[in-house]
Amino acid sequence: MRQRLGRVVSADGTVLAYASAGTGRPLVYVMGWLTHLELGWELPAERALYESLAQGCRLVRYDRAGCGLSPAVDRPASLAFELEQLAAVTAPLDEPFDLMGTSMGAPVAAAWAAAHPDTVRRLVLYGGWARGAELSPPGVRDHVLGLVGAHWGLGSDVLTDIFAPDADRSTRAELARYQRACSSAGTARALLALSYELDVGGCLGRVRAPTLVVHRTGDRAAPVAQAEALARGIPGAELTLLPGRSHLPYAGDRDELVRVVRRFLGLPVPRRRAAGLTPRQREVAELVSQGRTNREIAARLGIDQRSAEGHVERIRLRLGFRSRAQIAAWFSERRDSAVG
Repeated sequence: MRQRLGRVVSADGTVLAYASAGTGRPLVYVMGWLTHLELGWELPAERALYESLAQGCRLVRYDRAGCGLSPAVDRPASLAFELEQLAAVTAPLDEPFDLMGTSMGAPVAAAWAAAHPDTVRRLVLYGGWARGAELSPPGVRDHVLGLVGAHWGLGSDVLTDIFAPDADRSTRAELARYQRACSSAGTARALLALSYELDVGGCLGRVRAPTLVVHRTGDRAAPVAQAEALARGIPGAELTLLPGRSHLPYAGDRDELVRVVRRFLGLPVPRRRAAGLTPRQREVAELVSQGRTNREIAARLGIDQRSAEGHVERIRLRLGFRSRAQIAAWFSERRDSAVG
């Protein structure tokens, strides 16, 4: 699957980059704190999430102002500005769309659905909250905001540990670099501050679209109580709790999250992947996760290079992956989960 990039301009002249993948009815995806359409597509785990969601529909994502491919602006971050940006992205759509918001994008999506009920077919809120002030104590918020503003490198490391505690060390380092590439320290701090300020509790009762609230029980960035508040405030909302500690939707058990979301949206639900590999395939997968080439794998296992290539290809097909990087990420996730 390939993503197609484009640009839209909001009512106040703000230029926004967007990406679409797949074909069919639109699924507009309001992403979390910091994003980069191109770099996110290059991360195997993140791309796998988007490709899985886009099967049978048209997934539309965008970089908010000052993030990724969207230029920075002088206008301060606010819920009103977030909604104006979402309006610009959805303006070209000529039909009601499914709307999914993750993390900070969840309260933004809920506010949109409340203000524009005729535009939203179904609403999905993952890892979100109703009141940002209740995410953490004031002292903790001030400390994290100060760290991000003054020491963006250290701040991104700390936040990555919160967002993806189950990821291995190399993956966390990659995610921290990714955050720093998404925006400046000033933009990161402003958007994080907005996360703490967002309060959509008063508008939830006006949401009319069928709504799924999905949350991981051990999420360290957003307490489960906030997911319960979202579901309680939206008439008829369905609450689904999944095991896990990762706040990032593409970390942890990504496949189960995709199944839950697609089932709610009325899209075909993929079969569960084969749970196990043969002992030899697990050996090969471990060596792939270590960055070994096919020649090095062959030498290590005492087989010829063509056999090593065949093992890697069969692993890729069995797990439904497209690259060696996805095999490496898959093996690392399960190894770390077993240790934890």
